[in-house]
Amino acid sequence: MDRRRFLSASAAAVAASGSVSRLLAGAAADSKRRRVGLIGTGWYGKADLLRLIQVAPVDVVSLCDVDSKMLSEAAELVASRQDSKKQPRTYRDYREMLAEKDLDIALIATPDHWHALPMIEAVKSGCDVYVQKPTGVDVIESQAMLNAARKYERVVQVGTQRRSTPHLIECRDRIIREGLLGNIGHIEIYCYYHMRSQQNPPDSTPPTHFDYEMWTGPAPMRPYNSLVHPRSWRAFMEYSNGILGDMCVHMLDMVRWMLDLGWPTRISSSGGIMVQKDVKANTPDTQTATFEFPNFNVVWQHRSYGHAPDRDYPWGATIYGDKGTLKASVNRYDFIPQGRGDQIHGDVVMELEEYPEDKTEKDLERHVAPAIRGHMIDFLKAIDKRSKPVADIEQGHISSASCILANNALKLGRTFQWDPQTHTVIGDDEANKMLARPYRAPWTHPDPQNV
Repeated sequence: MDRRRFLSASAAAVAASGSVSRLLAGAAADSKRRRVGLIGTGWYGKADLLRLIQVAPVDVVSLCDVDSKMLSEAAELVASRQDSKKQPRTYRDYREMLAEKDLDIALIATPDHWHALPMIEAVKSGCDVYVQKPTGVDVIESQAMLNAARKYERVVQVGTQRRSTPHLIECRDRIIREGLLGNIGHIEIYCYYHMRSQQNPPDSTPPTHFDYEMWTGPAPMRPYNSLVHPRSWRAFMEYSNGILGDMCVHMLDMVRWMLDLGWPTRISSSGGIMVQKDVKANTPDTQTATFEFPNFNVVWQHRSYGHAPDRDYPWGATIYGDKGTLKASVNRYDFIPQGRGDQIHGDVVMELEEYPEDKTEKDLERHVAPAIRGHMIDFLKAIDKRSKPVADIEQGHISSASCILANNALKLGRTFQWDPQTHTVIGDDEANKMLARPYRAPWTHPDPQNV
């Protein structure tokens, strides 16, 4: 790692460590050159991998994707960005890639329905894993991922990178840990982006470079539609948990991290397709979910139409205390005291001068890049120490499964009381049958007790 990259990467974690000297010592220990493979070479797979290349000495030796065109383009891009300039080996099937058993780290950035099986196979093969959120599309998948990480003693970081976002670490330390909010009584989390697909293309034949059978994998087989690939697959509940499973998991996880919360005790949800009915998407365009914790409720809301109540916070969290209110998002935070006192404001710092590649990288969310770098640094430190990273698989499981349970509560139209010890909905056999959805043959659903 050259000095510019080392100092810039370290800066992303300054707020978390509080000591530059500790950062220097930690990064110096992180000198081993690791062998890395990526499963899923689309938008966020490349964003994750290229941030890792920016902050650590790695050799990207393997890439896997069911889209041969996307795969070859990713191989060329990676070769241009890594020190060796070597093109990684490419694979169509993640099992063949992991069977080589020559990787230290596996990154998994597939669509949501393909998170569990590759992650479990990766830890079995001896890899430490960085897996995108949510941890699964059903609760039992997610539980199996947690159990596999523990059984095979692997470090697993989930891509809930709000926990490594520099200005949000500052926000937590400056506002919450200093007690400026006083007694917290209510939290709202929300997303008002118009992100639900409004297209209605006809079903068609998959392109020749795209293996739709393998892409579908354990999910229900739908007629091929151009929306599914690339990037618009979240239009369908068959492959995802909709906007709640995509955007709520980030904000719920952020609030849980900031306030040191565990599992919610009760979960309910309402909503559906209220407005955008004449489109292909089958995910809710309107949804509210309530996550009940011992001292307050965390209430989620999304709408994929209309205006955000606060245009500065179209996706974020608002925490209400008796001494003030805190708003936080990926771009900024604002504390407004109750009565007299100074307002406090902070902004994201995008590090474009320190990392000029960010300026031109296609489709990169530049404001999120520092958070991904910080998340990768934390992941590498946990690997060195054989410790739990900040977004350990257990934390990812809690946040992801809570959102999945909210979707299930919407389907059944009732409140769930959750028992985290038994991983069951108390007194509700119908709800418990929904914890694992059927897998399409020949794929087998993972068993948490036998991973």
